[in-house]
Parts: sequence; structure tokens; C-alpha cells
Amino acid sequence: MIPDRRAGGRAGGRVDLLAIAAHRDDVELTCGGTLAKAVRAGHRVGILDLTQGETGTRGDARTRAQEAEQAAQTLGVAVRLNAGLPDAHLHNDETSRAKVVEVIRRLHPRVVILPFPVGRHPDHRVAAELGRDACYLAGLAKYEPVGSEPHRPFKILYALAYREDPVKPSFVVDISDTFDTKMAAIHCYASQFDGVKAAGEIYPTGQDLYGLIQVQSAHYGSLIRRRYGEPFYTAETMEVEDVLQLGTQSL
Repeated sequence: MIPDRRAGGRAGGRVDLLAIAAHRDDVELTCGGTLAKAVRAGHRVGILDLTQGETGTRGDARTRAQEAEQAAQTLGVAVRLNAGLPDAHLHNDETSRAKVVEVIRRLHPRVVILPFPVGRHPDHRVAAELGRDACYLAGLAKYEPVGSEPHRPFKILYALAYREDPVKPSFVVDISDTFDTKMAAIHCYASQFDGVKAAGEIYPTGQDLYGLIQVQSAHYGSLIRRRYGEPFYTAETMEVEDVLQLGTQSL
């Protein structure tokens, strides 16, 4: 396990919210505003990047590690780790699951954010499956290593963030107050995004990437009558305690 960042010299410690993604920069693109909002609310937030991005067309693993460090500082996350799994060759195998289980048990998150399990990049699809399986296995008391404390996250969320995703969001997080932080974190990845018009599954429209992200965030924000938003999907039906407290006006 490669520590990209452990804030304040701490060796990790538990987090409330953990975002797991295939590559450095995936989290910033898909849910960076939500992570920054959680930090501002006083929650302890962590990121686990599964690969080092060594096969990416732009940049290299060393550069992307430095950029990830800067982005983590920008978002204010407490812990950023890298599993060191092979980029573009990610597999949901026993070795990979064991690495992710170890992180989940150590960080003890209540909520885990995963990429949506449909996408053109194989690593994104595998990361969703691998992350979900690891969340389940981490709660099995007899799953090795036996000495580590079992822990199963309470909730798994899937970050959508791309208008091409084939499902309607279950909910959208208002990131109007943290959108600038999200963009600042994305700008940390100059090797990946400066001068480009697409990234991963964000398809080109003629705009530069930064402008495209703003348009997409504004689109999702408009769905909840806010300036900027980030969309999420959950497989479970959401419980509502009081219908009089529901947000977003109908008419």
C-alpha cells in the first residue's frame, strides 16, 4: 500500500467517508465537491486510488502522485492511499480484494463512494465491482487476515458525474459552495487536463475540459434548483422520515 498522503503525519486513522476510484483524478472529477463539502461539515474523509496511472497517455506515475498530493491538500482530505494495482489491468481477484479489504478495515468508513459500474474504461467498471465485493468481505469475521477487525460500511454510493451514465441519479448533492474547491483540485492535474477537451468518460464537445466540467456540474445543479451539483446512484430505495422536509420544488 502506497501512502500518497497522510495528513498531519498521522498514519491513517478512521474516516467517515471513503472514496474509491481506479485512477488518481477520478475522484476529483466525479465527487470532489462532495468530498470537500463533507470536510467542511467536520467529517473525516479519505481517498483510495487503486492504480498509479502508469499506463496513461499523458504524464507518468511520479507526476500524477505529486498532483494527487496537491489535490488532496486542496480538498482537505485526511488520508489518501494508493493500492498500487496495475493500471489498465485491474482485476477483481483475491489479491486485489485483500488489499482493499485491508484499507476498509483500517479506515472503518461509514459511507463508501464507488465509480458507477458501467463505463467505457475497463478499470472503472472493475473498480466498482472490486470495491463493492471488498466492502462485503471486510465484514466477514473469518475473512483473512483474521487478526484485523471486521467492518462493513453502512452505505455504498455510486458517483455518476457523466451525463452519458445510463441511469437517473438517486439524488444530487448541492456543491455550489465547494465547486471552486473541486475545480482547484482538478486543476492540480495539469499533466492530464491542461489543453485537453476530454478525459476518461467525459466526451469532447469542443470546449476545454474545465469548461465542460462546469457545464455538467451546472446541469446537475439545475435538477435540484441549485447552481452546481454532483449526482449519485444508490441501489437501495431511500427512506424518507418526513415528507414535509423534502427538498426541490415540484412545480
